[in-house]
Amino acid sequence: MEVARVLHMNKGSGDTSYAKNSTVQSKILSIAKPMMDEAILKIVEKSPESMGIADLGCSAGPNCLGVIMEIVDVIHARCCTLSQSSPELRLFLNDLFNNDFNNIFASLPTFYNQIRKEKGSHFGPCYISAVPGSFYGRLFPTNSLHFIHSSSSLHWLSQVPKGLNSNNESGVEVINKGKLYLSKSSSECVVEAYLDQFEKDFGVFLSSRAEELVTNGRMVLSFMGRTSPDPTADESCYQWELLATALMAMVSEGLIEEEKVDSFNAPYYAPCPEEIKKVVEKEGSFVLENVEAFPVDWDGGAVDYDHHQYTTVAELSRARGQRVAKTIRAVVESMLGDHFGLNFGCESKIEVGIRVRKTVVSVELLCSKCRQKVMNLIAKIEGITSIVLDPSKNTVTVIGEADPVCIIRKVRKFRKTATIVSIGPPKEEKKDEKNKEVIISYPSTTCKKCDVWYVVAEDAYTHYCSIM
Repeated sequence: MEVARVLHMNKGSGDTSYAKNSTVQSKILSIAKPMMDEAILKIVEKSPESMGIADLGCSAGPNCLGVIMEIVDVIHARCCTLSQSSPELRLFLNDLFNNDFNNIFASLPTFYNQIRKEKGSHFGPCYISAVPGSFYGRLFPTNSLHFIHSSSSLHWLSQVPKGLNSNNESGVEVINKGKLYLSKSSSECVVEAYLDQFEKDFGVFLSSRAEELVTNGRMVLSFMGRTSPDPTADESCYQWELLATALMAMVSEGLIEEEKVDSFNAPYYAPCPEEIKKVVEKEGSFVLENVEAFPVDWDGGAVDYDHHQYTTVAELSRARGQRVAKTIRAVVESMLGDHFGLNFGCESKIEVGIRVRKTVVSVELLCSKCRQKVMNLIAKIEGITSIVLDPSKNTVTVIGEADPVCIIRKVRKFRKTATIVSIGPPKEEKKDEKNKEVIISYPSTTCKKCDVWYVVAEDAYTHYCSIM
């Protein structure tokens, strides 16, 4: 995959566009705003005549110029407090070549009018320019920038890690088979390949920005991450696992080839704070003042749902599921469409939202007490039609509108090693009157795991965002 050519958020302003489905990214910006404001204030206090400011990975939509307006507001307020003239502002918007820059340009007249109306004609001037290209390399002249901002971008790698597919005498060996990213079953070499690529890319990013920033220039970076030192932790991998499961369901229906799924690997890595610190210290150009991690819901913690229009929790959950699905689609559709050749608007069976489905979970059912605990946990979820436990296969099959995320979250309260086997439409089973129901009795004794007291902490199925 040629990431610089393929990766871009969904363009335009339609129902599946990034502009209409970037609430998560907006939430991240709002959380990071105090750190951004503090960094800008320290620069303004030095009274520069001209300030170079760059937003890297700006994308398009309301978040893009919203960030620039917030920066302008902070500068204007501080200059008024200090009774000093505002500096000339050189504002650069950067993203990859296929970014929807036309959408940004069309919004600039309104942006400039708002500045003149709120700040007066004496403020500025402000010069806004687009700088297309990868930020894993030089973008600006030496010592030309005072402040660099990047949000929801640095988790994207410059390329798919090398070594995930290897050639041998029998052909191409797929190392990360059936996965789009890391997972609990990923081999150590796959995990190392992703970490190595992140360290290389982030190091190049830092060294490039060090050349472009003036002395004592500042950066505020925020991107998807994790709190766990384990790269395969659910907080950074789970959404990719669900997407892989959906694609494998399409394979079973003959809609796409399994080889296509096996050969796709996401150019993505969600680092933990320790990994970030390691690269910063190794590169050596920057002093890391602060690193924070905070949870962000996949719907951005939106509160604009009209609870009165939903009669059940399941309906509300379905509405949230549709929003989350659109958020993911707005981000990854360009890559999946390029790789699989899918028309998501028509032929694709990757449906947005939550529908009636069959979710199969693999979990140890070692004794009757195990089975009862799992059954009780799942039964509390809204929107379930049936639950079938199969101790012989150590699986639980759930049919209904319940979100698979909620199901696995409940099961992992009991068994942290539980995994989703498949998600797909429920199939009608053929009735055979000749077949008799077979009842298998199991001993009522408890297994060793159930025969002791223990405490299980609830998993947090949210992505984390690191700010530095």
